[in-house]
Parts: sequence; structure tokens; C-alpha cells
Amino acid sequence: MSSSKNGKSTSGFTEDWLPVRAIQHNMIVTRDNSKVTGVKITPRNIFILDPDLQNNILIALRNFYNTIDYEFWLVVADRPVDISVYMSQMQLLLNETSSPAIRKLILQDINKGEMFIRNNVVDTEYYFLFKTKDVDLAQKRVRQLINGLATAGLNAAMVSNSDLRLILENFLNGGKTTEFGTVMPV
Repeated sequence: MSSSKNGKSTSGFTEDWLPVRAIQHNMIVTRDNSKVTGVKITPRNIFILDPDLQNNILIALRNFYNTIDYEFWLVVADRPVDISVYMSQMQLLLNETSSPAIRKLILQDINKGEMFIRNNVVDTEYYFLFKTKDVDLAQKRVRQLINGLATAGLNAAMVSNSDLRLILENFLNGGKTTEFGTVMPV
């Protein structure tokens, strides 16, 4: 650790300058005891719906946004897709199947899954976050967000600790998955 000119310590570790003290109870707790929480929104492609339904959803979203009287953040984060269980199930199914037509379909699914793995396919997740020091107010706002989004035809649930870790990891690593290994001298 080193010291800067103003007497504050500087460090090469992110934890020393990021104001996160903990992630607990579905909230990021900052050094000033503020809580960051919110909801995770289930994606929905409204552009496959008929134009009238699209407009109704967009109008409901606009009305919903206009009811929010506090600072918030809309966050988009990519989460790596783990299809290893699915791939194992497909391999078992392939081993148990004797019909050539069904085997061909299963092999096509396995090949498609392998392509997803090779190309690092991700799920895009959407979050609506806010900051407050009052835990009761945070719970009330989460309920209001869930209800407001439901009125617009979108499903949402309170963020989990895992969701919040993912958001921070995406922020700190530019959305790239980190795979640290042993450093070998050259």
C-alpha cells in the first residue's frame, strides 16, 4: 500500500477504492451504509406481438417510469450460459435411443449446444436498481417496481446476492469472464 499526496492510502486492489462493504440480504451495502437493490426483469420480446399490444405495453412502461420519483439505474448484464447439464442429458438420451431419425435430431441438438459453448453464448439480463439508506423503503420500492412492471406486462423479482455479484463483476471486468490461472515464469 502506498500513500497519495493528500494522505489517503492508494492501492492496486479494487476493494480499496470501490465503496462496497458487503453484499447481503439481496442488497449491496456501501461504506456509508447505503443499500443498493432493485429488481431483475424477465426479458420479453414485445416486437413479435401485434402493434396494438406493443403500443399498450410501451404506454404502460411510460406511465410506470413517470411514477418513479427517485434516482434509479437500468442495468444490462450478460451472464454466461451453462448448458452442461442439458448436454449431459442429451448424451444420455442419445445412448438410450436406437431410432436413427431420433438419434439424428439429438445429434443436431448436441452440435448446436457445442456451438453455443464454443461461442461463449450469454443470457442478457435486465435490472432496475436504486439506492437508499432505509431498508423498509427499499422493500417498499421493490414491491412497487414489481407491481408497476407487471402492469406493463413484464415479470420482475427482487435481485439476489448472485445477481448483484454478477452486476459488479460485469462492471469491474467490462463484461468479460475472468479465468485466472497460475502465473508461470518465462
